Amino acid sequence: MTEDATTRYNEIASSADSGETPAINDYFYQNEGDRFAGLHLIVDLWGAARLDDQAFIESTLRDCVDAAGATLLHIHLHRFTENGGISGVAVLAESHISIHSWPEHGYAAMDIFMCGETEPHRAVEILRKAFQPERIEIGEHRRGRL
Repeated sequence: MTEDATTRYNEIASSADSGETPAINDYFYQNEGDRFAGLHLIVDLWGAARLDDQAFIESTLRDCVDAAGATLLHIHLHRFTENGGISGVAVLAESHISIHSWPEHGYAAMDIFMCGETEPHRAVEILRKAFQPERIEIGEHRRGRL
């Protein structure tokens, strides 16, 4: 644990021992009377362009992070030599955005999972503009419902 995390853990443990209810910022979403850990969007892009352009994909992931109001920690992308596909992830303080592309089919499977005060649907609009898919399918799952 980092020093900040250790300090926060000790504060929570101390207040629990004293019977107090700790004030925890757990970054859960509160939406339509529902409370959950994070919003997970499953995004399929069909008939999409530039799915083999690693620099473009990295730039697009950065734009997604900015649009959603998230905090980028690290991006790691890998190119597959067989088909030029790219797999990778933008690791966020609020979770992640991942991509797995099959350029020979114009297809990309993407996950956008975020918690906290982010707006993951804004990232979808960035993907739509960047990759210009003929069709986009979006599934939404509320993770960790309380």
